[in-house]
Amino acid sequence: MKNLTDYDLWVSLKRGDLKAFSTLFKIYYPLLHNYGLKLSNYNEQLTEDCLQEFFLYVYEHRENLADLNSIKPYLYVSFRRHLFREIKKASKMINYDEKENFFVEINFSAEDVIIQQEIDALKQENLANLLNELPNRQKEVLYLKYYSDLNIDEIAKVLEINYQSVLNLVHKGIKKLRQDASLNELLKDIV
Repeated sequence: MKNLTDYDLWVSLKRGDLKAFSTLFKIYYPLLHNYGLKLSNYNEQLTEDCLQEFFLYVYEHRENLADLNSIKPYLYVSFRRHLFREIKKASKMINYDEKENFFVEINFSAEDVIIQQEIDALKQENLANLLNELPNRQKEVLYLKYYSDLNIDEIAKVLEINYQSVLNLVHKGIKKLRQDASLNELLKDIV
């Protein structure tokens, strides 16, 4: 199952192949778990419960799922929606229908910011502090781009905003980070 394309994996899953489902789970569970922790403000229990429910839903409704060429953006979008619904139920405060007014609080830690092994601890701490100072939407876009390895189109789908808005958020976030002269050397390697 390791050499399957996303399309082949998805088709196999839709046909009920448990090996395909297992492969999908092994590949995407850790990625979605990390993303979910950030979205849920590090609520481990809520994130794990939602993620297990989400994968169970995917398997149980596999025959009705759309055909996909790329699985990752679909899973991020769907899991994000599912998690927000559960957060709304749990808190009774967040109205997902007003998603334009709901911004995720993502905090970057020094561990999240390890970009190269040669980067010393001082630069890591400095970058984490600068990332945490960014507006929430910029933090989420940068997280999806650099830590979840999604492209601009995929990020736009996940966040349900247009392509240009994602580009603007990435540009503004990077521009703000570059304003700190001590990070210019670090950022030229990653951006």
